[in-house]
Amino acid sequence: MNLTELNRVATAMVAPGKGILAADESSGTIKKRFDAIGVESTEGNRRDYREMLFRSEEAMRQHISGVILYDETIWQNAKDGTPLIKLIEQSGAIPGIKVDEGTQALPMCPGETVTVGLDKLAERLKKYYERGARFAKWRAVIDIGSGIPSMTAISVNAHALARYAALCQAAQIVPIVEPEVLMDGDHDIDRCYEVTQRVLNKTFQELRVQRVALEGMVLKPNMAVSGKKCAKQASVAEVAEKTVRLLKACVPAAVPGIAFLSGGQSDEEATAHLDAMNRLGRLPWGLTFSYGRALQAAPQKAWSGKAENVAAGQRAFSHRARMNGLASQGKWDPSQEKKAA
Repeated sequence: MNLTELNRVATAMVAPGKGILAADESSGTIKKRFDAIGVESTEGNRRDYREMLFRSEEAMRQHISGVILYDETIWQNAKDGTPLIKLIEQSGAIPGIKVDEGTQALPMCPGETVTVGLDKLAERLKKYYERGARFAKWRAVIDIGSGIPSMTAISVNAHALARYAALCQAAQIVPIVEPEVLMDGDHDIDRCYEVTQRVLNKTFQELRVQRVALEGMVLKPNMAVSGKKCAKQASVAEVAEKTVRLLKACVPAAVPGIAFLSGGQSDEEATAHLDAMNRLGRLPWGLTFSYGRALQAAPQKAWSGKAENVAAGQRAFSHRARMNGLASQGKWDPSQEKKAA
């Protein structure tokens, strides 16, 4: 393992003003997104859509540091035969790959899941590295509900995350460690804070046990937010203050950067929260974005599967990427949203 090189890649992934595009939707998830805009989810349409994003010059060069790909996408070629992964490299962004294989029910823990995909992961990582991937992603999913999460669910998911991270580093790939506490449910922000704290503490404990070099990874956590069904939604200022306090309590300074997931927040909410955090003063690590839906909902709608809408889709993507790039530096302002509209 070359830690200097891993640290270089991890640091580039959280470069000031840039963030990570999560374009790693599974076939099932992208079908839902395409259904919403009336587009059939064929391999060709999925390729055309992602090619549109990766060819968005302004967004990719100025605001996107890396792209998380799905297995199908990393092997696909653009219409002109150029591998999609090459389009990402040519823009100066770093290609990455989602390597987990989704979740399964966790035995003896009703309503809880564990992420799977460790079997043969070492072999898969080798192939992805040869293809050009320099980082990977694994998502653990923790639900808040009556009597959950259990310590069992937190432990087994943290253990799997750390196993994955160690295998990545051995393959010279930077792991994005993503322990997601879901915002589904009616819990308040304090319950989210408390559960996320337990999850992060257990995750870093496991990472140390499994000798993962913290300097060669990126953390992708949820923000401390109210559950979607909670009657009292926390303000932007409260989300920012509590999330930063939580991270300071749980995340070692050796980690090069933190790239948040949007987790079901609206485009503008995700941007506003990130901006407010970056205005809270100096932090030991960079705070940026690794958004999927919060970067893609607008371009998907603008594109709607039509070749003549590619330029409109790219404009919508560039706008969202720019807004989040500004937010990652604490320089975003809601008035900038209106200007573009």
